[in-house]
Amino acid sequence: MSIRTLTATLLATSFLLSACNRSDTPPVPESEVIAVVNGTPISRSEFELYIDTVEQQSGRHVSEDQRSQLLDQYISMHLAAAAAESAGLLKQPQVHDQLKLARLNVVVDAALQRYLEEHPVADEELRPEYDAQVAAMPREYHARHILVDDKEIAEAIAREIQAGADFAKLARERSKDSSSQNGGDLGWFTADTMVKPFADAVVALQPGEVTKEPVQTQFGWHIIKLEASRASVAPPFEEVKDRVKLLVQRKKLQAYLDELRQHAKIEKRL
Repeated sequence: MSIRTLTATLLATSFLLSACNRSDTPPVPESEVIAVVNGTPISRSEFELYIDTVEQQSGRHVSEDQRSQLLDQYISMHLAAAAAESAGLLKQPQVHDQLKLARLNVVVDAALQRYLEEHPVADEELRPEYDAQVAAMPREYHARHILVDDKEIAEAIAREIQAGADFAKLARERSKDSSSQNGGDLGWFTADTMVKPFADAVVALQPGEVTKEPVQTQFGWHIIKLEASRASVAPPFEEVKDRVKLLVQRKKLQAYLDELRQHAKIEKRL
């Protein structure tokens, strides 16, 4: 993404945020002012936030040469926002709603960040969450199948298998699925990655068993053989510790929001 494209994207954001309740804005110390636009100071911290946003959206570091260019562009954004306000755009219902949403997002983000700072995740909270996530990991299955269009053909193949025919050989000869080249082998998978009738049939089998009756799905009729099953292999705790911390933080925030709702008077009219 080019700097020009970023500027166009952020121009609307600057307009929204610049109009948010200026009376709440603390005075900018003279030493922190990096530009003054029609009497309105631009603080260093405000400009650095703009730089951070540019870097996040572009995925690239802003060089010193680009900073000077971006300051000129940011000044232009302030001018455009002021002109829009003078033209009465803030009185338009859609713009007013966008301003409220922008302000809400900023305030909520600050509030939740402060809550996490005041209620940090302790290390002893991580291991129980990790153990719970590991326990909830789905079982994995290794199966083969033969897929045909006709139920009677599927039933005939099932009888051949029950009589001792080689499953993989029949899959290569009779199955219309691309797995037929590998003897119907589907490899390892979890039940939630398969359509429900197929998954239910697999879960009900013991290793080495074949479905006695063909299983119908939107793809056709399946004869399924379960080769093996195993518990999912969990990544080491230290490897996912940061992700577990984020999960615990999300749960803390959700509990906090639920508590706020419990003590609020809410009337929904949707």
